[in-house]
Amino acid sequence: MLIRVAVGIILRDDLVFIALRKGNQDQGGLWEFPGGKCEPSESAEIALIRELKEECDISVTEYSFFKEISHDYGDKKVHLLFYQVTGFEGNPIGKEGQEVRWVPVQTLSSYDFPEANLEIVDDLILSV
Repeated sequence: MLIRVAVGIILRDDLVFIALRKGNQDQGGLWEFPGGKCEPSESAEIALIRELKEECDISVTEYSFFKEISHDYGDKKVHLLFYQVTGFEGNPIGKEGQEVRWVPVQTLSSYDFPEANLEIVDDLILSV
């Protein structure tokens, strides 16, 4: 089963917004860039805007495609579409009760991310 996921790399100056997955979730206890599953007939861009409103309470006004990655976790396959979000209205929060932080991009490697996100972490660090 392939799951399409739209992911927002929310940036402000040299900081990036990350969220901690709850322990009862798949990949629980790991940090992530917010986002979520695309509905079957939904574009990744529409899913990105919808998910960031639902999860972080922001309205995305400016974004650009960053990278896509497919990863096989064994029990499921994910196709992740990453977007850099550089314009938004509101202040991102953890609407679902998850811990969230603004962290310097260059410190991302000190946080534990799901395996499928590691290439993105490396790419972001190299880009600053």
